[in-house]
Amino acid sequence: MPEPAPEPGTADLAEELAGLALEVARAAAALVRDRATRHIEVAATKSSDIDVVTEADRASEELIRGLLLQRRPDDAVLGEEGEDHPGTSGVRWVVDPIDGTVNFLYGIPEYAVSIAAEVRGEVVAGVVLDVAAGTEYVAHLRPGGAVATRDGQPIGVRGPAPLSQKLVATGFSYSSAVRAAQGRALLALLPRIRDIRRRGSCALDLCHLAEGTVDAYVEEGVNHWDHAAGGLVARAAGARTELLPGAGGLELLVCAPEHGFEEFRTAVLDAGFAAADVARGRESARE
Repeated sequence: MPEPAPEPGTADLAEELAGLALEVARAAAALVRDRATRHIEVAATKSSDIDVVTEADRASEELIRGLLLQRRPDDAVLGEEGEDHPGTSGVRWVVDPIDGTVNFLYGIPEYAVSIAAEVRGEVVAGVVLDVAAGTEYVAHLRPGGAVATRDGQPIGVRGPAPLSQKLVATGFSYSSAVRAAQGRALLALLPRIRDIRRRGSCALDLCHLAEGTVDAYVEEGVNHWDHAAGGLVARAAGARTELLPGAGGLELLVCAPEHGFEEFRTAVLDAGFAAADVARGRESARE
């Protein structure tokens, strides 16, 4: 489903916010790129001992917050690593300073700075900057619908294909119990699709879907900052996103091109990725 047309005045604000997000993301990416050349140490763990935070995560978020609030001091900020900053303007920034921290820690070149802007709760602008490659994915609402770009050029989702020929991106939770549920669902889905790719960055996976290098995406355990910007890029490129209760008790994100979304969603539910009551509700709707 395409992004709805923005309210009068919102489109100009969305473009302004996208420009600021890109400017700030470039500064943060330069910082992260510099830190990648040094010895990287784990600064802390979060939900489990494999859910790590590096000093670069903290430094990147501090830089992003500082630059955003310097320009727009009345805005709110929701970040992965810091406390929520309240605002009064109706604009909230949603920040992931390094999406793909484990990749960053291991020197795997698949991690990104992700910055989204919400106006009254709706994501209106998003930037995902692939730090290692320097690729910039940008989307914002505009009259007639949003448009997604990669390095300034419009992008779009891959064309229709049967489920058996779909390349699906996914990720895994930091919770061992949720991983067990994900593993069972993945085993059920895998025989029905072309293959699975697990790259380690939700934001970049959504952008890869937007540019047509994968056909679909499903993952339980994502947070708002993981997908706020990338989800807008994907939707602007012709995809649909949906959040459902996952089988492991966490939030499940499903994303696929609009033209094949329902078929992929059905396959995801059949495989057991979603909570049992979601699947039962679908069966009841069929009766």
